[in-house]
This record gives sequence, structure tokens and C-alpha cells, in this order.
Amino acid sequence: MPLVKNGKIETNTHGEVLTLTPFLEMAGADPEDARSVRLMPDDDPMALEPFLGQLEVIEISFPRYADGRGYSQAQLLRRRLGYKGELRAVGDVLRDQLLNMIRSGFDAFELKSEDAAEAFLAASQEYSDFYQPAADGHKSVFARRHSA
Repeated sequence: MPLVKNGKIETNTHGEVLTLTPFLEMAGADPEDARSVRLMPDDDPMALEPFLGQLEVIEISFPRYADGRGYSQAQLLRRRLGYKGELRAVGDVLRDQLLNMIRSGFDAFELKSEDAAEAFLAASQEYSDFYQPAADGHKSVFARRHSA
């Protein structure tokens, strides 16, 4: 599956990723191996707090395009918990959701189709300025205007 990450199309080289419960069991036994995890919509991201410093990738699953709980999980990880690693959207990820996912803090998107990668790449670069603050790290137009 193609991966759009930080404005580039890459090959997904990450191996199998554990869901939260098996990850917590494994991380409890061997914390050094706790490098990646997949959150399902009903998982609590707060359970990852002790491991955020060593996690390289957190995948957030979107089993259906209409399930928006992943946006809240991303916001919580980025804004409240300060997660700095890769935040990857997986599952039913659509081009129409891309801007909101980026604004929520996602920086990588695993796509089902090779054909979608170019469209996702172009869409990720459509907007560069925003009026609302968000978890993506961009300073809003209002904040830039009033900080000068």
C-alpha cells in the first residue's frame, strides 16, 4: 500500500503493527520494542502516555469514512500529550478528509490504491494558511498578524 508522508509518496516499509492491548502487554514485558501501535476507534490514547517518547509510529484506524473518532485521538495525542512522532491514518482514508486530518495532526496516510497517492499528494499542498489554530503546528494567520 502506498504511503503519503510529509508531502512525499513513499513505500510503506513498516512491518506488522500491534493494536493497543497486545502492544501494552508487549511493552510491559519489553519496553525497548515498543516502537509502533495501531489505535482502533474505541481505544483510549491516554494509555500510550508512558511510551510516547519511544514510539516512532502511531497508526489511527478509520474503519469507515463516517467514523470521526480518529480525529479526536489525533488531537489528544498532538495537543494534550505532545506526541512528536509519526501519526498515520490507516483504513478508509479518503481524499476529501485529507485537509481535516492534516489539521488534526496527521502527517502520514496509508492508502488502499496506488492511483490515489498522486491525488493525496496534490491535495496535501492545496492550502498553506489557516485562520483557525490546530494541532498541525501551523501558526494561524491571525496569530502571525498580531505577533508582528
